[in-house]
Amino acid sequence: MKTLGAELISITKGNVQISCTLNDTLTQQHGYFHAGVMTSIADVACGYAALSTMPDGSDVLTVEFKTNFIRAAETDKIIAKGTVIKSGNTLTFCEGVVTNENQDIIYATMQATMICLKPKL
Repeated sequence: MKTLGAELISITKGNVQISCTLNDTLTQQHGYFHAGVMTSIADVACGYAALSTMPDGSDVLTVEFKTNFIRAAETDKIIAKGTVIKSGNTLTFCEGVVTNENQDIIYATMQATMICLKPKL
């Protein structure tokens, strides 16, 4: 996330928000946020949201995700929100959404499954 300049905005149990400010290294050929940037911060937001519901000392890995791009991200800052939909003992299902800074324009959505790596005893 350091490479993207992404910043954690908020974290509560089952919910995480991450922001990312546009610069020339994060764009595609038309100057919009690159799909890889939006996917990366949505994945991390979902992963940390999932981790917030797991036992202390656990870690998290992404099992799978699907991203839908709704429109070009023609904005100076994007916000990725990750929300836990169902938290299980091993797998946690999350939804992500990538919006503009005002959170009134949706650029992408994500469905993701995360796995809990329980601490070794």
